[in-house]
Amino acid sequence: MNAHLVWDWNGTLFHDIDAVLEATNASFADLGLSPITLDRYRELYCVPVPKFYERLIGRLPTDAEWVVMDEAFHRHYWERAGNCGLAEGAAELLAAQQHAGLTQSLCSLAPHDLLIPIVRTHGIERHFVRMDGATGPSGGGKAEQMVRHLAALEGVSPDRVVVIGDAVDDALAAAHAGAHAVLYTGGSHSRVSLAAAGVPVVDSLAEAVEAARRLTAG
Repeated sequence: MNAHLVWDWNGTLFHDIDAVLEATNASFADLGLSPITLDRYRELYCVPVPKFYERLIGRLPTDAEWVVMDEAFHRHYWERAGNCGLAEGAAELLAAQQHAGLTQSLCSLAPHDLLIPIVRTHGIERHFVRMDGATGPSGGGKAEQMVRHLAALEGVSPDRVVVIGDAVDDALAAAHAGAHAVLYTGGSHSRVSLAAAGVPVVDSLAEAVEAARRLTAG
């Protein structure tokens, strides 16, 4: 039985880290906070996102502050997302895995109603048996969403599933759902941060697929 790959979107298949950093700094400017560098972002970023702001400003935002911060980030991000492209070789890699007999799906914390149109814009939706974005409040983790995602996949055993993402939260979500994980360094976290998750860490999506095949071999 072949592996099933669950792909993350932002920072994994979708190379949007520059837009994320620009949106973060634009929202910081709105709030009177100083800008940060990409290295600093990758060092501090975490989910749930309010904890990321706690690392930056020294305290958790209040509920009212979080609403303002979250709205500001998403407004600036979606102004820029249309200028982003897929990660290098992503489209070809997805097609090759489908041709090789692997099934694939997409599970993202991006809002579902915004995720589906942008995936379709890049012409890769045919490679996925299912695509799920977030439908509840933003800022939280992916664990329960991953459980629901895998439960909706017919005939897929979690021990044959490998989640490929760019965040420690992807590995936590995979473990919560009984699946494997591989983490990619092209997105939101530094390699050091990713290594703490205790799963394979790779520098390209092609390496991620190879690691996934090894995890489910036998």
